[in-house]
Amino acid sequence: MSMHETPRFEGSYLGAAAKISSRAIMECKICWSRYEPEEGDETRQIPPGTSFLALPDDWKCPTCDAPKVQFMVAEDPGQDSGEQTARGGDDPAARMRQAVPALEAEFREIHNGKMRDVPFVNKALHVEAVGFRPWDGHFLGVLVAPWFMNLTLLPGPGDDWSTLTTGQKELFDFPSGTYEFIHVVRPGSGGYKTCSLFSPMADFASQLQAKEVARAVMHALFDADNREETDGRATIRQRRAGDLQAAEAASAEPVAPKRASRRAVLSGRLAGEAQSGKADSPEENEGR
Repeated sequence: MSMHETPRFEGSYLGAAAKISSRAIMECKICWSRYEPEEGDETRQIPPGTSFLALPDDWKCPTCDAPKVQFMVAEDPGQDSGEQTARGGDDPAARMRQAVPALEAEFREIHNGKMRDVPFVNKALHVEAVGFRPWDGHFLGVLVAPWFMNLTLLPGPGDDWSTLTTGQKELFDFPSGTYEFIHVVRPGSGGYKTCSLFSPMADFASQLQAKEVARAVMHALFDADNREETDGRATIRQRRAGDLQAAEAASAEPVAPKRASRRAVLSGRLAGEAQSGKADSPEENEGR
């Protein structure tokens, strides 16, 4: 039976990501083995304190090798202790702990179900949320995927973004300038707003390199020295070193990540110089 034919058990991980807390104890439907966040998974070197939603997309039951979609909620101490996991919850820390893994989980399923064998997908990369933090009542960070990197704004405790219109544009001001975000609504993660950084991701030699660029973007975004007087709405871009691909081809070792200058990270003038070309719109580069 394929992944798409797997039964959607009531209370299972598939489709229920927004309803369980980061402390949820999950149970395998096949062999009844449990995953407890406080213990992690020694067999896969998953450290204690890792929520079920934050497990790698290829994680499987350590006893019977069943995929994550076969796990059901056994008990949820986070719910019992009052941790708010619904999108309208009033605890910002709990809301972010839930929202970010839910976003990762949805795009891991998109990758596994639709994108894995697409030619332009970078097989050296995987889905990962980087640098998310509270900002102006919302949660801001970078979502890295094998086919795109986007600045992403998730709804905060007081936000109801379920009625957003996909494709609608909105401007947000940061110390480095004003940036255009596009509204997106998805069945699993709900509504959020996104600003395209890179698509495709061919210039990245490793996940480490992509994460370094994402962190540099989050730092430079709040640095007023990066403000472009002539183009405040410029899309964030990071200048790629011209010898990355040659160095990767010449060596079996991963190419060390290179941190761009502040102006290189935040300059719309780089759009014509980036090897990846003009970025697709978020609705195109996220949901192929």
